[in-house]
Parts: sequence; C-alpha cells; structure tokens
Amino acid sequence: MLKKLVMSFLMLCLVALIASWQLYEQFKQQPLVEKTVIFEVIKGNSLDSISRRLNYKAPHNNLWLKLLAYESNLTTKLKAGEYELIAGMLPKEFLVLLSQGKVRQYDITLVEGWNFKQVKQALIRQEGITSVLSGLSDAAILNTLGNHYPHIEGTFFPDTYRYEKGTTDLAILTRAYQKMQTVLSEQWQHKSADLPLKNSYEALILASIIEKETANSSERSKIAGVFVQRLLRGMRLQTDPTVIYGMGDNYQGNIRKKDLRTKTAYNTYKIKGLPPTPIAMPSKESIYAALHPEQSDNLYFVAKGKQGLHQFSATLAEHNKAVNRYQR
Repeated sequence: MLKKLVMSFLMLCLVALIASWQLYEQFKQQPLVEKTVIFEVIKGNSLDSISRRLNYKAPHNNLWLKLLAYESNLTTKLKAGEYELIAGMLPKEFLVLLSQGKVRQYDITLVEGWNFKQVKQALIRQEGITSVLSGLSDAAILNTLGNHYPHIEGTFFPDTYRYEKGTTDLAILTRAYQKMQTVLSEQWQHKSADLPLKNSYEALILASIIEKETANSSERSKIAGVFVQRLLRGMRLQTDPTVIYGMGDNYQGNIRKKDLRTKTAYNTYKIKGLPPTPIAMPSKESIYAALHPEQSDNLYFVAKGKQGLHQFSATLAEHNKAVNRYQR
C-alpha cells in the first residue's frame, strides 16, 4: 500500500514538473510587455529586485524570469540604466537588453544660428539631462569647460547629440565644443590664400555672421565674398545681425535708426573690422564659406524679399537701386 502511495506521489510530482516545464517554455515564448514601457534599473539592484519592480509595469512570473536568467547565465550581467521595453519583447530579449546595457537614448539638437542663451534654454528644457552648470555665469561655464576662447559664444558645433538619462549639460557642451574645435581646425588648414583673417577664431566670427545673414546654402560663399572684400578694403561690414546681437534684450524685432547710430562693440555700422566674438553657432557650411569666399567685386547685398535670397551689387549706385526695388 505504501509503495503504491509513493509511486502515486512521484507520478503527481512528475506530472506537475512536466506541466510547470511546459508553462515555463510558454513563458519564454510569450511577450513580457504588451505595450512599450520605460523601466529603470537602479545601480546595485539584484535580479530579484529588478524582477519584482518590473511587475508593477509588466506583470510576469518572478520565479520563471529568474530561472531564465540563470539558464542564460545573465544573472550578474544586468546593467543599471533607463531602458525602453518595446511592445512584444520576449523575456530573454529583456534580459539580453539589460546585459548589453543598451539604455534608452535621447536626442538634443543644437541648431545652427542659435546663440548661447538659446543653447542654455534648450539644455534646461531637455528631458533626461542633469544640470551641473545651473547658476554659473557664461565666464564660469567657459572656465569649467576648459574652453580656450575669450568668449563662449559660437564655440559649440550645431548638431544632434545622443545621450542617456543622467548625462550632464557639461558633458553635452564638452562634446559640442570638441567637435567645433575639430571642424574649425580641419577647415582652417585648407583655407583659401590671402584672407584678411588672423586666426581660426576670426574665421569663426565671420562664419557666425554669414550664418545669420542667410539660410540659403547657395549664397553663403557670395556673402562671404562681400564681407572679405569689405575687410580687405577697410570698409565697415555694416551687417544687421551684429547690431541685433549687440542690442541684446533691447531688440524687439526691429532695428531703428537710433540703434544703427548707437556704438556698441558689435555695431558694425560704427566699428571697423569684425566684432569681438561670434554672434551665433555657425554651421560647417558657413565655416567653409568664410574660408573659401567667392571672388567677385561685390561689396553690397540686400534681401529680395520672402524667398530668403539677396541681390548683390558691386557699386553703391547699383545697391541703392536694389534697395529701392526690394526694400522701399
């Protein structure tokens, strides 16, 4: 009798084991998440802690997930970070994702033509960035970055930068600064001859003005040519974007005659040569244009209208006719 009971018990255990194994195999083939969720693994979390916290966002069998981790030899390889779990992801795919540390990526785009004030605002608004520069002056930020330029304006390369949650604003600015250094250095080495530019920083200043004068790639070298000719001849640049930059918060969308007469370090209607610093972040195309200006006799240009194009002139008389036609 006892022998039959033992045999029956063992049979029940075997049936239960087989049933559990079948359910476990089904678990491995079923999606862990039905919809995309964001899940963060905190540094120092154990596999058990990760599995239990995950249950709040994606209910599952803790025991089976841990068993799968042991079976896959992934129990001690799970990395901290924020992860995006895509709808339909299988349990093993989740474990592999964590073991590879493929954390969720964010993007921030620093737009060509932005000034540093706009860059700081974008960093503040951006999700997932940790601020370590908040409250610091531009000069202090410049020093923290190890930026060797005399001013922080225009020294970051406009581009889209990928980062993970917790990345600092300092880290992003460092990458943007280093990229600008690389691009500017490469472009300076292959510049045209006989440019009225003493160093690459002056090229950066000129490029920033070109960037603000036109968004049309076909005109950059033409506008660069006008400014280079003016510099060679000792003429004032007389470019509105520098005046606007010098006005700062006083600019309300319109430049008055009084503004053109007010001498600031950036009013190129009043000062000779380049302003002391860049006025925005120039694109690679504007840097190239500054260092490879179109050779012509043009000394003037005026906006044609809403198309964003300009009329170029070699003489003041031609320029005045263009102004009358397109501006008055």
